[in-house]
Amino acid sequence: MTFNPADSFLVLFARDFLIGMAGLTVILVIHGSFIIRIIHWFEFLEDKYLRKGKFYRIILNFYLTFIAIAMVHIFEIALWAFGINTFGLVDNPVDSLIFAGSCYTTVGFVEDIMPIGWKFLAFFISFSGLFTLAWTTSSMVGVIGSHKEMWKKIQASKRKEAKEKAGLKP
Repeated sequence: MTFNPADSFLVLFARDFLIGMAGLTVILVIHGSFIIRIIHWFEFLEDKYLRKGKFYRIILNFYLTFIAIAMVHIFEIALWAFGINTFGLVDNPVDSLIFAGSCYTTVGFVEDIMPIGWKFLAFFISFSGLFTLAWTTSSMVGVIGSHKEMWKKIQASKRKEAKEKAGLKP
């Protein structure tokens, strides 16, 4: 058996590290860009709908925000799957998608299908999922808090209207 330096642990790890960090960076930039836009759009629409008195749209906006953020995660999983498939690491795009989703969500319901020498890449997929899911969680805490405050304003507005209709001072 001859020693091939290209197969050494450090060379394989360095390659996976560079590719993994590039993928992680791309995912985090994409995630941040989308999350910031979605949250700003959510806040803009909540204020707009409150001013116009379209309370049902505030509730719809709340749920659409959750759906939009879920779609961002699905897109990020698809990006990892596309990369795995493009590098020829997994031949079947469906297997790439399922593997990337399993790693990204850190559920691990799929066995490691990566070829020998590419096993470290799963760690970076998982790492990106951990970061982005935590980021989403903290963002959604803010959205829920903002929505709760908006709901209080709606209820106060409705109480004020009811008092005015009843001829009472607000």
